[in-house]
Amino acid sequence: MAGRLKHNLLLACLVLSSLSLVYLGRHAMECQHRSGDHGRAAVRGTAVHGGHNLSSAVAYNKDTPLIFIGGFPRSGTTLMRAMLDAHPEVRCGEETRVIPRVLAMKQTWSRSGREKMRLDEAGVTDEVLDSAMRAFLLEIIVKHGEPATFLCNKDPFSLKSLSYLAKIFPRSKFILMIRDGRASVYSMISRKVTIAGFDLGSYRDCLTKWNRAMETMYEQCIEAAGRCMPVRYELLVLHPEEWMRRLLRFLDIPWNEAVLHHEKLIGKAGGVSLSKVERSTDQVVNPVNTEALSKWVGNIPEDVLQDMPLIAPMLARLGYDPLANPPNYGKPEPRIVDNTRRLQTSAESLNPS
Repeated sequence: MAGRLKHNLLLACLVLSSLSLVYLGRHAMECQHRSGDHGRAAVRGTAVHGGHNLSSAVAYNKDTPLIFIGGFPRSGTTLMRAMLDAHPEVRCGEETRVIPRVLAMKQTWSRSGREKMRLDEAGVTDEVLDSAMRAFLLEIIVKHGEPATFLCNKDPFSLKSLSYLAKIFPRSKFILMIRDGRASVYSMISRKVTIAGFDLGSYRDCLTKWNRAMETMYEQCIEAAGRCMPVRYELLVLHPEEWMRRLLRFLDIPWNEAVLHHEKLIGKAGGVSLSKVERSTDQVVNPVNTEALSKWVGNIPEDVLQDMPLIAPMLARLGYDPLANPPNYGKPEPRIVDNTRRLQTSAESLNPS
């Protein structure tokens, strides 16, 4: 009896949550209609962005070419969004944390046959939910920062729902950040970045779950051919100009040298805004450098290293040698060598041995 009551309460909570989401979406759409722009969310006024004025009204709707940046946490998503934020026509901003949670809730409804049947019976069809989700996500993306010609959202696990986002925003594009899973997991564990369901005391557990998450995101990225670009963190760090030029062409955004000097625009009006609570903030304040590439070497248990091809087969699929220790990621371009040397010299002067 108690179990059935608990089950019924859970279903009731799910239905209430869905109806709340629908209400928020419809309310958002009503606000947009009242603005007189036939259902388009308009952001008006003048903003200073990257040293340039962005004036007049910019309208946003389901056909807006949004950019979504995602990947496993500690895979360079913050660096990517900071480099894009340095572009005078782009605004990404800090993580919302709201968007991946709402998308995960929508997935839960879709996977539960009984819950979907209940929603359909109540008139909350897929079309209604899609419309509400679209309006809700637009409100968050558009209004959590200043206006810009190109808007992007950086929430790492949002790309677990890449296929769904591609459906409700048909002109959106996606950037999947890829990094050696050993480095991502080492960074997550050493910096105590908690993720629900991950045991930070076990490299084996974290690498197994890294593999599962990356498989989910990578397969959806491949399926969205032409709309999703995988970017390896190591190559971005070693050759930033080459990869940022490729990326901006993919996004149909004009080239701007500012993307190679994001650190100079941190905290400036229209530049790069950093969150005090995001763990990557202390790293992206520096120019692009190679300091973090191989820090994981020598820190992963030997038994885990030996089993790496079995624990994380996605390493090989993504182009990494699962048994290479240390790995050979490639040779950095001269400016990155200089950036790294300056950072090391500065660190040595602050902490003399």
